[in-house]
Amino acid sequence: MMNLQKRMSPYTNESWTCFDVDLGAISHQGHVRENNEDSYLVMRFGRSLENLLTNIDPDLLDQSHFMSGYGMLVADGMGGMAGGEVASRLALTKLIELIIDTSDWTLALNRQRDVTTVLERMTERFFDIDDVLRKEANNDQTLRGMGTTLTVAGAMGNDLIIGHVGDSRAYLLRGDSFQQLTTDHTLAQALIDAGVASRDDPASRSMRHVLTAAVGSLGEQVDPQVQRLKLSVGDQLLLCTDGLTEIVDDEIIAQIIRESDSAQNACQALVDLALASGGPDNITIVIAHFISLDIRE
Repeated sequence: MMNLQKRMSPYTNESWTCFDVDLGAISHQGHVRENNEDSYLVMRFGRSLENLLTNIDPDLLDQSHFMSGYGMLVADGMGGMAGGEVASRLALTKLIELIIDTSDWTLALNRQRDVTTVLERMTERFFDIDDVLRKEANNDQTLRGMGTTLTVAGAMGNDLIIGHVGDSRAYLLRGDSFQQLTTDHTLAQALIDAGVASRDDPASRSMRHVLTAAVGSLGEQVDPQVQRLKLSVGDQLLLCTDGLTEIVDDEIIAQIIRESDSAQNACQALVDLALASGGPDNITIVIAHFISLDIRE
């Protein structure tokens, strides 16, 4: 159990929200693949200030200030040989490097300009990672054609920022609703969006694995999907690769998450079910359960 905190800002009259967050993550090679090209990362980030010595009246100055958030990342690499594994790992490590190199972290999205900044930075980082993967592939013949999906979630207070390219997915379970937050960048989804085929048509089913966008692997720049949502008490966020969603129906995924007593147990149950159903692909799952909310005035 981890605590996602946000205290009162001295520059606004808005309070900082505090979530208790239960986190779980798992990755499995599956029964068919020779290696695991999926990568995941769950991280905590924050900003703090603690007053050590002062003669200012304690009623005028809080002893400490602490803000933290959580980042959840899933990547499904592709490219043959070691290329896919390298691509997914490199995408995640490069993103962390870009975050660390950012001099002014924005953790509270109380102002519209802060929201705009965070969304723009998310988009720019996808382009930066895409460029790094292209250069790496150009410098190493064995990595030619490598690429990766990349789905990123950042929870800051009750704000959720999602960035996405490829066919890994982010879902939000809220009560009886289980909503896919991301759109697959696949030829199948393009046919569905164009009204040419339905989701169950043979034509669209046969094109589910044909990506129309991936980080690092295409000739044109990626077009990341970036969005902001508001979290509520009890929400459960799922990030996963298609090794889960191609095998297990959304309704069953939602049921398992809803009925599990912890995020980690839900991850294990979903992997076990995918493996029992054949496990033809790598399977990676990250779940965050936003359990309770404390508004600190």
